[in-house]
Amino acid sequence: MRHHDARGIVRTLALLAAGALAAACAGTGGGAASPGRPAVSATAASGGWRVIGQDKGHVTVREPDGTTSWEIPCAHNSHDLQVLANGNVLVHAAPDRIKEVTPGKEVVWEWRSTPAAPYTGIVEIHGFQRLPDGRTMIAETGNLRIIEVDAGGAIVAEVPLKVEKPSWHRDTRRVRKTPAGTYLVAHEGLGLVREYDAAGNVVWEHAIDLNGQPRTPNHDGHGTEVFNAIRLPNGNTLIGGGNNNRVIEVTPAKQVVWSIERDELKRADGRPIRLCWVTGLHALPNGNVVVGNTHAGPEQPQMLEVTRGKQVVWTLDDWQHFGNDLCTGWLLDAPAGTVR
Repeated sequence: MRHHDARGIVRTLALLAAGALAAACAGTGGGAASPGRPAVSATAASGGWRVIGQDKGHVTVREPDGTTSWEIPCAHNSHDLQVLANGNVLVHAAPDRIKEVTPGKEVVWEWRSTPAAPYTGIVEIHGFQRLPDGRTMIAETGNLRIIEVDAGGAIVAEVPLKVEKPSWHRDTRRVRKTPAGTYLVAHEGLGLVREYDAAGNVVWEHAIDLNGQPRTPNHDGHGTEVFNAIRLPNGNTLIGGGNNNRVIEVTPAKQVVWSIERDELKRADGRPIRLCWVTGLHALPNGNVVVGNTHAGPEQPQMLEVTRGKQVVWTLDDWQHFGNDLCTGWLLDAPAGTVR
């Protein structure tokens, strides 16, 4: 299928004008602010964020008032999602498949990963990103590589990954290409964040430790299975620790200079918040961080926005639209300069 078509673009613009699905920026940054919206937290401006995410068998746009403005079926428990500048959505439709869907719910592009010889086993996708040049970056477990694919479906770049203990399900989680052209890879099975150059050389890495706590099993347990990492404008790396139950900011010298620990946050009414499997990350230009809190259970928020002073200024608690497996929460109308 073609990457774009005229009907899809016209339909996209019409629906955007109607407010059915707001565009956010492609690549590592966020979308341009809506007309009249200042480049500050939406919580301060309007009492809440518009969120798109996959869970409970669908991808849905949830408005701040709790209503649904857009929805498509998606049975796969997705690990990534991206809203493109034209309003289309990259959807993690199956373990090995990505689809680009217009606001009119038309599939205009898709990719399926298959084994690359000599490998013959299972291949999964857990991280992908539409890049500013129009290519789509895809991390493939099993194949142990990152690829960049053009609009016609041709692989135009390939980066080998170093995985000492290969696992077709756990080789990687989120992967992001940095503005410097390197790739930040969350190696879940290794408990490592590694940064690769275009030739596959490891140029930086940070090991996740148990933070002085015992390893415990299951999705609500504690470990080093890291999920996400993004490069901040100051050169530091913000890491969503997965079942490490925390967020850490790490310098190039591997010093932790800021963190959100598992049990240190509280709601505005004083109720404690417990972080479980930390997944999605948004670094907002005002310094706030939006955190995905997956597998935490119905008493805990699925997403939360935290100031650098660790004040919680917004939470998503919506067990009608989303459940306990929301990994892909994406803020619509995020300010320009948002990193995610």
